[in-house]
Amino acid sequence: MALASEDDGELIRGQIQLVTIAQVVLAVAAAIGLIYLLKLVMVTILCSLLLAFALDPLVVLLARIHVPRSLGSAIALFLLLALFAGLTLFFYSRATDFLDQLPQYSGTIRNGLRKLETQADKIESSTRSMIPDDRNKKALPVQVQEAPGLTRMITAGAQFSEVALAASFVPFLIYFMLTCKAHAHTATLHMFPKHHRLTAYRTIGRISEMVRAFIVSNLLVGLINAVATSLVFWWVGLPYFYFLGPISAFAGLIPNLGVFFAILPPIAAGLGTLTHGGLLIVFGAVVGLHLVTMNVLYPKVIGQRLRLNPLAVALALLFWAWIWGALGLILAVPLVATTKIICDYVEPLQGLADWLGH
Repeated sequence: MALASEDDGELIRGQIQLVTIAQVVLAVAAAIGLIYLLKLVMVTILCSLLLAFALDPLVVLLARIHVPRSLGSAIALFLLLALFAGLTLFFYSRATDFLDQLPQYSGTIRNGLRKLETQADKIESSTRSMIPDDRNKKALPVQVQEAPGLTRMITAGAQFSEVALAASFVPFLIYFMLTCKAHAHTATLHMFPKHHRLTAYRTIGRISEMVRAFIVSNLLVGLINAVATSLVFWWVGLPYFYFLGPISAFAGLIPNLGVFFAILPPIAAGLGTLTHGGLLIVFGAVVGLHLVTMNVLYPKVIGQRLRLNPLAVALALLFWAWIWGALGLILAVPLVATTKIICDYVEPLQGLADWLGH
């Protein structure tokens, strides 16, 4: 009887463990589905939060000279919007000038494309000569129908309106995040039991320090890369080097895909003005600076502060890019760093924190 009861107990415990694992799997799947469905809302909130963290030191500085926090938040937000508007006008005017001068280089670009087309035709003809042509087979007719243009326009318009509506909330979210910072911090702490509030306070403090370090480090690395890139572009004689250099530098900070976004603008600008040697120098400089930035500067300046191992970062980039696309690549690093900080203070999850760290 004792052996039978022990076997029954083990069977019950095994069933309980299976039920628990199933519940955890279902909860994780539900959370991932919810994150995916709330993509636009969560991306808007997180981007607003990052900008609010970036503006908070200015609000604190204004508060030291006895400027009310509400007024200081409004001033900081106004300066951010003015900076954004100024940069938009500057880059728009530079892009317009570049497009106006692009027809002057269209002949050179056409000649280069014609050479590529000739080489492609040669490769195609040589490939056809190697593959036997079976003329006895009767081709099946294929009917291609184009989707109605009105449907595509309505879909694109709906997506644009959703993004524009979400973007219109960003200034208001930033302002209220700045003005209600103290209240939100206190209210968040009171959501936890008293014996856990000290741990919650430390966790929130570390997350705040991490976000500030992430923003400042990215800005510092981007500025260093922008100066180096602009100097190289100026040396080879690339037009609008002061415009293309910062674009290439900050686009290169996007993980994984950054190098492609960094190469396209200077190569497109140099097709009609630079020699093949100049284009090779531009290509090599952009790729070289990107490799140095992401493998030397980025780990030194950002990786050590966030204390994440490269494998965890790579997996986070893959996951958040799948969930949120390009914006997921930008937000992946602070999100995985936040996860590590939370796991550091939750005892059952400290093993995961050790795995995410280095």
